[in-house]
Amino acid sequence: MRLIKLEQPNCNPCKMVSHYLEQADIHFKTVDVTQEPEVAARFGVMGVPVTIVLNDQGEEVKRSVGFKPNELDELLKELR
Repeated sequence: MRLIKLEQPNCNPCKMVSHYLEQADIHFKTVDVTQEPEVAARFGVMGVPVTIVLNDQGEEVKRSVGFKPNELDELLKELR
């Protein structure tokens, strides 16, 4: 399992999610949707931040939209 976070530059909720994940010592890949719109399209992302757990085949297992600590905690359980 792996974690990706889709974001835009200067997005305050995006920064809050990054800080939350860093505090939890979680490794994640950040995707700037302005630079990689095809990734946003692939996952049907309409707004950011979106944090997604992917399985080993790259398929979505679970997602959280926005900065919602309870949802992020549920995502982190998928990684453990």
